[in-house]
Amino acid sequence: MVSMLNMEKKWVFPLVISSLICTILLVTCFNMGIVSPVHKINSIFSIFPAHMSMNQRKPGYAESKIDTGPLPPPPAPGLPRFAYLVSGSKGDLEKLWRTLHALYHPRNQYVVHLDLEAPAEERLTLASRIKNHTVFSKVGNVYMITKANMVTYRGPTMVANTLHACAIHLNRSKDWDWFINLSASDYPLVTQDDLIHAFSDLNRNLNFIEHTSQLGWKADKRAMPLVIGPGLYR
Repeated sequence: MVSMLNMEKKWVFPLVISSLICTILLVTCFNMGIVSPVHKINSIFSIFPAHMSMNQRKPGYAESKIDTGPLPPPPAPGLPRFAYLVSGSKGDLEKLWRTLHALYHPRNQYVVHLDLEAPAEERLTLASRIKNHTVFSKVGNVYMITKANMVTYRGPTMVANTLHACAIHLNRSKDWDWFINLSASDYPLVTQDDLIHAFSDLNRNLNFIEHTSQLGWKADKRAMPLVIGPGLYR
């Protein structure tokens, strides 16, 4: 035990002398400009990878501690657009032209149709008016079915004419939400701006046409005879 204490005392003096010598050398080097300032030394150590420092901690970012709160609601859908079919027959040229002007809005799409009962002169006059109309020709949202369909108004010919107009709308532009079928005798009681406003909050996934193969209680209400319009043969 005594020998161990003597050995430790022998090492204390050299250690103290070595520390003093190192301190004196460092001070001398600082004064002579040999050793760079401390912040430069730190910059040298910063080039080493972070994993070489055992006590280095990951930096914390203030953004990760900020409570951003709930996300903002998604943007509301744009204003609705309508696709119209305005159809007429013999003698309906002026009424159809009046109805088209009352319904017109640059956001909407329009298909007009005069059936085969209308004289060729009326159909040509309507086509010429649409072509030469300043707004219609510039916006390009009014289309006339030049190859007129036979519509008997009693049977599937009217349905076929309506589906034909829907197909034209879908082929020309799919940027519309609601399809409205009107005759030349119809006249709107509200403006298109009011109608757009009324439909702006309506769910676009709704459909006013109920279609289902499960008839249920409607099974006995079906019309059993098959009615075929003679216009289909023409």
